[in-house]
Amino acid sequence: MSESRNDRGPRDRTSINMNDGFEVRYWSSELSVSAEQLRSIVRKVGPKTDDVRGALASAGHNGWRA
Repeated sequence: MSESRNDRGPRDRTSINMNDGFEVRYWSSELSVSAEQLRSIVRKVGPKTDDVRGALASAGHNGWRA
């Protein structure tokens, strides 16, 4: 995926591509976590955004947005 100022988010919003810097920055911002926190969560629960959001919600993460 190219990094374009016209992009408003990843094309596939159901999965987080941790090998794509744009997606790591996007999802870190979207979920209010650092890139390192995001990497840790994805290692634990996998790249599916629903699973990542669920892990954040169950951990009581205040910055989580639905």
